[in-house]
Amino acid sequence: MFSYIWPLALVVLSNVLYQICAKSVPNGMHPLASLTVTYTVSAVVSLVLFFVLNRGGNLFKEYAKLNWAPLVFGVVLVGLEVGFIYAYKAGWAVSTAQIVQSAILAVALLFVGFFLYREPLRWNKIVGVVICLAGLIVINLK
Repeated sequence: MFSYIWPLALVVLSNVLYQICAKSVPNGMHPLASLTVTYTVSAVVSLVLFFVLNRGGNLFKEYAKLNWAPLVFGVVLVGLEVGFIYAYKAGWAVSTAQIVQSAILAVALLFVGFFLYREPLRWNKIVGVVICLAGLIVINLK
C-alpha cells in the first residue's frame, strides 16, 4: 500500500511547493533567467539522486536507451514553468490557477487517454468532466 501512496503524496507535496515557488519568483526577474537556475539545480539533484539510489549505475548506459520522450519532456517542462510564472505575474491567484488548469487538463487527458491509449470513456468520467466544468464556473464567480 505504501508503494502505491508515496508517489502521489510526493507529487502533492512537490506541487504545493512548486506553486509557492512559481508565485515567489521575483517580479523584476525574467522567468526564463529564473528557470536557468531552477534547471541547473534540478540537473545536479537528479545526478546526485541517480548515483545515491542506483549504486553502481552507469549514466552513459542509461543515456543509450534515450528516445524522444525525455527531450520533448524538457521542452514541455519549460512551458509548464513559464506558463505558471507568467500566470502569477498576470494576476492569477495561487488558489485558483492550479485548480483551473487541473480541471481543463483533466478533460483534455480523458480525450488523450481515449484516443491515444484506448482507455475506456465511461459514464462516470463524463459526469466527472461535467463536474470539473461546473467547478470552473463556480471558482470564477465573483
